[in-house]
Amino acid sequence: MAVRRVVPNVQSEAAQESREFYGLLGFEEVMNHGWIRTLASPSSPTAQISLMAGDKTAPVVPDMSVEVDDVDAAYAAVRESGAEIVHPLQDEEWGVRRFFVRDPNGPGCRRGAGRARGWPRLGGAPRTGW
Repeated sequence: MAVRRVVPNVQSEAAQESREFYGLLGFEEVMNHGWIRTLASPSSPTAQISLMAGDKTAPVVPDMSVEVDDVDAAYAAVRESGAEIVHPLQDEEWGVRRFFVRDPNGPGCRRGAGRARGWPRLGGAPRTGW
């Protein structure tokens, strides 16, 4: 299993303002599903940041997204480890197969309104592309 990219997810109730702020650093919007926007560097497209107020199908906003080449293998490894699965492996309607797992740091630290640290999202490549 190989990691393709890692994207920090920033919880933002002001997505347009956040988009403009990160635009000052050269990021451009490459995906917008309404509830999540992904910004990327034009010169280095895998340098990305996602902005989201809330997740469409999961109970939490993840701190980061890790794209792997084999999400089923990643899910099996995480399950075998005994880590807590927060959002089960599933195919999402927007073309991503993903799951959420709790980081060993757990939810001890809280950021923002009800956002727990330690919720990375692992997923495979979007079937439709970003």
